[in-house]
Amino acid sequence: MSFVIRTAALGDIAAFTEIYRESVLNGVASYEVDPPTLDQMATRFTAITGKGYPYIVAVEQTGLILGYAYASAFRTRPAYRWLVEDSVYLAPEARGRGIGKALLAELIRRCTDCGFRQMVAVIGGAHPASIAVHSAAGFAHSGRMSATGFKHGRWLDTVFMQRPLGEGAETEPSATDFPGTMA
Repeated sequence: MSFVIRTAALGDIAAFTEIYRESVLNGVASYEVDPPTLDQMATRFTAITGKGYPYIVAVEQTGLILGYAYASAFRTRPAYRWLVEDSVYLAPEARGRGIGKALLAELIRRCTDCGFRQMVAVIGGAHPASIAVHSAAGFAHSGRMSATGFKHGRWLDTVFMQRPLGEGAETEPSATDFPGTMA
């Protein structure tokens, strides 16, 4: 399966909404239980991209959207501004084909280029495939919280993983290094 990764656009939101809907209804990566509407997804997209965070999409040559990924604030207090949280969602037919790995690698590159210093993954349901993809991308386990979500009739754990970006914690950031366009 051949695909390209490009910057996401508002016109992609319908496909993102369907991909995320399937994940919310059938998976454990998201602890939402009711899928957001198209308008809610558009609002989320605009809020994230409006602050300068990368938002990308994997598209098959036929134009079919296979998955998407984005970075967002892990926490909003100023000292956290060097840290981003990643999110990656794939259409069912795209899973197990290296698309998630490619999206994550590109997201890491773009976040590094924006000046971020750390990336964290918050893995709902301690999902083994997500842990494997993040491990392959250089993330290390940084914590586990037991029974943090209840979905599909069972308690779910949350795994935290983290990786440095660019110089990570090796150097202090300067005022001119301020990541993204966040104010």
